[in-house]
Amino acid sequence: MVATAAVPNLAFRQLRGQRSAGEFAAAVRRAAREIGEQVACDARYIGRVESGEIRCPNYAYERVFLHMFPGASLADLGFSARESVRGRGARVVSEPPPATAPPKFTPTPTPSPSPPSSPTPSRPAPLHRDTETDDIPEESDVLRRVFMTSGTTTVAAASLGLGAAPASAARVSLPAQRRVGEAEVTAVEKAVRQIRLLDDRHGADGLYRQAAQPLRAAYELLDAGTTARRATSDRLHAGAGELAISVGWLAHDSGRFDDARSHYAEALATARLAGDAGLEAHAFCNTSFLARDAGRPREAVRAAEAGQRAARTLGSPRLLALLALREAGGRAGLGDRTGCDRAIGRARAAFDRGRAAGDPEWMSFFREAELELLEAQCWSALGDWSRAARHGRRATALQDAHFTRNLALYRAQLTGDLARAGRVDEAAATGHQVLDLLTRVQSSRIRGMLAGAARVLEPRAGAGPVAAFLTRHQESAPGPAGAPSVPSDHPGR
Repeated sequence: MVATAAVPNLAFRQLRGQRSAGEFAAAVRRAAREIGEQVACDARYIGRVESGEIRCPNYAYERVFLHMFPGASLADLGFSARESVRGRGARVVSEPPPATAPPKFTPTPTPSPSPPSSPTPSRPAPLHRDTETDDIPEESDVLRRVFMTSGTTTVAAASLGLGAAPASAARVSLPAQRRVGEAEVTAVEKAVRQIRLLDDRHGADGLYRQAAQPLRAAYELLDAGTTARRATSDRLHAGAGELAISVGWLAHDSGRFDDARSHYAEALATARLAGDAGLEAHAFCNTSFLARDAGRPREAVRAAEAGQRAARTLGSPRLLALLALREAGGRAGLGDRTGCDRAIGRARAAFDRGRAAGDPEWMSFFREAELELLEAQCWSALGDWSRAARHGRRATALQDAHFTRNLALYRAQLTGDLARAGRVDEAAATGHQVLDLLTRVQSSRIRGMLAGAARVLEPRAGAGPVAAFLTRHQESAPGPAGAPSVPSDHPGR
């Protein structure tokens, strides 16, 4: 197919009416929130739709648009059928939208009393499956992208490697063929594993923007066409969804909560389209975790319960245990001590059933140390600092030293709980251990937790061990160019 100039979407432009592109984008974001979606819609996106550059929206935007305009189809909104745009490889396309006349209904987006939000310039916009091919900015001084090749074409999936040189800009070339095969799917799966490995060792801050590029490539593979076998297609959907969750976690851990929510929602949509209960449970698990950290405990409970429903047929007691702990975290945030205690009890009972063949690969981090840490966080949220510290000590004692990031996080959690429990000298000593690990781990979450503990210790600055820790902590604080910090009262995994 020879690409020609994009054809403007006149139908969509007429829907906007007298509103500015920014005002219409705000209405789209409000409509998304009404149905539990998260889209990073701004005036630029609206302009790209109206210009015809985006011929068919991704699945998240499709649900939002159809919610805004009940009874309409994508064709009524001026979009091409999804099947007709698969395999696209350029920013401009040849086929015009099927509808160029105004639709036969009146748009009625629900007004909202809250002012429209604007995208934060310092944060990368969440990536969606449209025709964007913008380069991802360089960020980390220790990471580089290595793109895999297959035959004479470059595979649109990447693995992440560890190197000493700054990350170099790289473009992704989509496969010329429409059929996606084993090599491409394997590349996506490898990217997921590499991201998780690097996160365990180094934390999220330097990884997030680097990992966004293979995520974009994975979803472009999904849009590239049919695969040779159903099993291959299922693996590709699962791999792309897991990659979205992994990148969402990097956004989550580095304090980019809106970006994380968008990535998790994309993974959930992929899971439901593919009928993948395991991916759905994982997406709900992380959504619950994010909701707790973002101060939405009721949403955390609902998402955890939905995840448990999805996981019931998967044959993994450990997955049910983790989801029960996510529920417990949400109930702790609500101040529901009884409900939290019951959820913890269910989690421990399921955990004690041991490992099973149905345990998903991504749960390798969920060992007894993690269970202790998550219970510590529940008691911390409920204000039972001494009980939280007891579980925190167990978590740090049980944690495998190879999980450097988690070891730093566990000790940061323990530092805060000890400080609040009045064990200030022990808190200072544990805080020093966290600072030792932060020379190797980049995580805004962990720094935020440690900063919260330092604030609790400040009234005791006259004590020798505490004063030494506070001085060292202040000297180690990152400069203003660092990633946004995570609120210290929302500790994470």
